[in-house]
Amino acid sequence: MIGFYILIGVISLVSMLVSSKLKSKFKKYAKVELRNGMSGAEIAEKMLADNGIFDVKVISTPGMLTDHYNPKNKTVNLSEGVYNQRNAAAAAVAAHECGHAVQHATAYSYLTMRSKLVPVVSVTSKFSQWLVIGGLILGAASGASGIGFYIAVAGLIFMGLATLFSFITLPVEYDASNRALAWLKNKNMVSQQELAGATDALKWAARTYLVAALGSLAMLLYWGMKILGSRD
Repeated sequence: MIGFYILIGVISLVSMLVSSKLKSKFKKYAKVELRNGMSGAEIAEKMLADNGIFDVKVISTPGMLTDHYNPKNKTVNLSEGVYNQRNAAAAAVAAHECGHAVQHATAYSYLTMRSKLVPVVSVTSKFSQWLVIGGLILGAASGASGIGFYIAVAGLIFMGLATLFSFITLPVEYDASNRALAWLKNKNMVSQQELAGATDALKWAARTYLVAALGSLAMLLYWGMKILGSRD
């Protein structure tokens, strides 16, 4: 189990470093005021309108970096800072979340796949590690060909679904950022300095998803080797 704790430690450390960098970037670009004077909410409403989307509401949600698009009730949820602020960071986040709304409106394939996996992964992710560890413990007592092995494999499959979900999330997030930046540039919503700040901020936001996906893959491979190795 030492290897497991080392892996957890490395993943947690990298995740913490990227998250810290992301927060510092947003803090930095929150000081770059938009020349057009528009708030995050106004940016979001204009991007939706420019893409012919009029059935999505832009609302404020509590917290920091809690911004998200909810396809169920068609709302772009912007954290209080982003909703009210008029800077490059707010513009980047607001446009990014609207990028998801555009994906939804155009039936972007990866978003559709991700949405279908949400209810499955929300259940399997709760039990995957317990099944894997429990199966390995039971397997050690009952032998490599016992039921413990198959319980562990079931947990591994559940873990694999979570990993698949993490990797499908990557193109969804990168595409939303690309749509956001293209719109900000093509509609002349930001200056070159503001666009550079928005680009840098979204780059670091995307890296949090990349770290999560790689961490999920590392865990899957670790437990896969443990389970398959138990049969030797």
